[in-house]
Amino acid sequence: MLRRLAALTTVVWAALCAPALGHAVISPPVIEPSTLQVFTLSVPTERADRLTTSVELTVPKGFAIDSFAPARGWHRKVSSSGSGEGAVVNKVTWTGGEVPTEEDAVFQFNASAAAAQTYTFQVRQTYDDGTVVDWSGPESSDTPAPQIEARDSLGGGSSSTVSIVALITAGLAVLLGVAALLGTRGGRPIT
Repeated sequence: MLRRLAALTTVVWAALCAPALGHAVISPPVIEPSTLQVFTLSVPTERADRLTTSVELTVPKGFAIDSFAPARGWHRKVSSSGSGEGAVVNKVTWTGGEVPTEEDAVFQFNASAAAAQTYTFQVRQTYDDGTVVDWSGPESSDTPAPQIEARDSLGGGSSSTVSIVALITAGLAVLLGVAALLGTRGGRPIT
């Protein structure tokens, strides 16, 4: 019984997380508007025997990038409109790095969202053979655009997928613990 419950937990976890795996993502996925925080862009190298050599991020209106964390091995080019304190980052391109198959190109930046709404980013990934993947499709596509949802109140409203997965995982962990306690007699597991 314990093995079946563990297998069920794994299957449920994989099914709930599958849509989030293997896509370009920006995290955290849910934020409060007008709060400066660290964001992470993660772009997977999915093609076999290829390297990701360039990543371009197009920033939606109302999302303000303040500064960047260094990305070892990568060169960053920033396209902005305006100047000085009023400059707005429109596009960022990282080049010169090499990320192999089954690893992610990861970049961090400090930013904030101006208002409560959904921000959709476009990511353009280039491989060493010149192949380009545009992560700009709808959520149901093979190449969905990364999104961030800015909410005025993170404590109320509807639950995010991450919260639901966490609750299900916690419930299954409790069930596994109870099964383990009930499945022992005299210090020996029942088989």
